[in-house]
Amino acid sequence: MPGYQDAAAVTRRGLAVFPLPAGSKAAAPGWHRRCTADLELLARTWPDGANIGVGCRASGITGVDLDRHGGPGGLHLYFTVPARLAVPSVAGIWPGVDTRGPGLRLGGYLAGPGSVVGGRRYEIARDDPIAELTGWLAALITRGLTGSGGPVACW
Repeated sequence: MPGYQDAAAVTRRGLAVFPLPAGSKAAAPGWHRRCTADLELLARTWPDGANIGVGCRASGITGVDLDRHGGPGGLHLYFTVPARLAVPSVAGIWPGVDTRGPGLRLGGYLAGPGSVVGGRRYEIARDDPIAELTGWLAALITRGLTGSGGPVACW
């Protein structure tokens, strides 16, 4: 069962978190206002059994969500994002591929490590530092959205 220790472990990786309902990856309205990386606040307020949401905008990251075709499970790839780059959150950018990014206003979120959904626990498969989103990957992600082949930039 997820809990404060799982949320704190995600926060220690430099990510801002918020509680998701137990067993769910669907956030309640206003979730973006509850994102925090404050361990003392988490210790006082984290609900028992809550899943972990990772706020992309508050964390300065984008996530690429790769679903396994025809089978259970998948993979979340986390990347830091330069402040001027507005990576959107898009479901089905390609078959089985979603993006969650800081966007222009509120940004998206990912269910984080330690969360349990459908009886499956989200685990860290490879514990490396979060790499910066490279230009070629940003262009690839945004190509299908803009039709221009270039990243969506906010200067």
